[in-house]
Amino acid sequence: MIRILAAAFVLFATAASAAPSVAIDSGALSGASAGGIDVYKGIPYAAPPVGPLRWMPPAPPAHWNGTRDAAAYGAICPQPKRPDAALAAGAGLTQSEDCLTLNVWTPAGAHHAPVMVWIHGGAHRFGSGAGAIYDGSKFARDGVVLVTLNYRLGLLGFFAHPALTKEAGPDAPLGNYGLMDQQAALRWVQRNIAAFGGDPSNVTVFGESAGGVDVLYHLTMPSSRGLFAKAIVESGGGWSRDSGLAGKEKEGVDFAGADATPAALRAIPVEKTLAMPPSLGFGPFADGRLAVESVTHAFAQGHQAAVPLIIGSNSYEASLMESFHIAPQAMLSRLTPPLRDIYEKDGEAKSDEALAHAVFTDAIMGAPAHWIAGKASAKAPAFLYHFSYVATLQRGRAPGARHGSEIPYVFATGDALASLFGITLAPGDTAMEALMHSCWTGFAKTGTPQCTGANWPAYTPASDTLLEFGPDAGPVAHFRKDRYDALETVFRPDR
Repeated sequence: MIRILAAAFVLFATAASAAPSVAIDSGALSGASAGGIDVYKGIPYAAPPVGPLRWMPPAPPAHWNGTRDAAAYGAICPQPKRPDAALAAGAGLTQSEDCLTLNVWTPAGAHHAPVMVWIHGGAHRFGSGAGAIYDGSKFARDGVVLVTLNYRLGLLGFFAHPALTKEAGPDAPLGNYGLMDQQAALRWVQRNIAAFGGDPSNVTVFGESAGGVDVLYHLTMPSSRGLFAKAIVESGGGWSRDSGLAGKEKEGVDFAGADATPAALRAIPVEKTLAMPPSLGFGPFADGRLAVESVTHAFAQGHQAAVPLIIGSNSYEASLMESFHIAPQAMLSRLTPPLRDIYEKDGEAKSDEALAHAVFTDAIMGAPAHWIAGKASAKAPAFLYHFSYVATLQRGRAPGARHGSEIPYVFATGDALASLFGITLAPGDTAMEALMHSCWTGFAKTGTPQCTGANWPAYTPASDTLLEFGPDAGPVAHFRKDRYDALETVFRPDR
């Protein structure tokens, strides 16, 4: 009897620790499981964009025989080194042009669960879908299938040249290869996510910073329609001037020369594509084919997709000014006397630096989000937020919520960051994490941010009410309305 029980225990233990497996359209996968959550990493969603496939739309992934090990992240896309590399998503992973992979966290035994697809930020030059801060375990714990992905960055992801335009033909997509990669990943989700227990008809695409910009493009690109049902934009702006295909081609000629052939372009060493200055303006542009118009023009004309939207920004987005080497005078030179009077009345003009920081935060992120929410609300429910919460240990050190500081609250991964720094989260920090994470998961499930502990009303221009995520979280009406309306007349481009 003892032997029988021992054998049964061994069989039970083996079954309990067995790696989860799933079959998708390109082959079988073996993942990892812990705490009732199945995780699959490094799944190819497109062919490696190398050799003749560099600066080409993503091709389908190759089918493989047998079972592919999906327990580890794939390589991250080529990118320059960062001064904060230890905190960067995917730190320590190999870089390779063969980087078009995604990762899935799903509740074990899930069926018809809501799906969220994360598009990472990083100025379209840095980042990946890997790393502790983007761990999807808490989303899966709360019944959501979470997908993160890599997409081509820098010149490898956003590049145009007359030789490539000629090669592509008159109607073929070109230039915005990073956006094409994201579309390929979203199409992969439509084809395969049911195998992981997800509902392809209930997909929320969300992103921060550069990823937020990309979500805005997907909201305005006809070819992205039907790939998602809801969207979230964290610090993604919405007002930007667009040089179009001609402007990007000129940048390409400046980089590689007017006489470069497609073959010569594809032979350029990866390292050379990484050495470009940030002023080059990496990122999406209205190429007239894939991105048929600028985000600003599309929302102004009501051409955006009619899907529920969360959009917002943080209270100290000016933390980006140092990263992008933006001098205070560059912001102040655009102030009109009436606009300056508004900021002086609000007590924001204590110094040129303080005024520039306030104008940057509002003009680059806050006012555009406010404007986008108003335009979006004409076609579908929209929800506007302002994130001003500063972690307990950072109070007195930071003038507000820095760009990107909301991410660990959204993903509920603050404990991972705290462990990295050897600190403990304060009760207020964990409470904000629980609140914000519940809003995002509630939105993914229902299309309404059903938050635990706060009422978030839908935004309309008439009510002009947002939810402030601060020490005293709650709705605020007419938040910075005078500033935002005045900034629109100065900073919103005509197209």
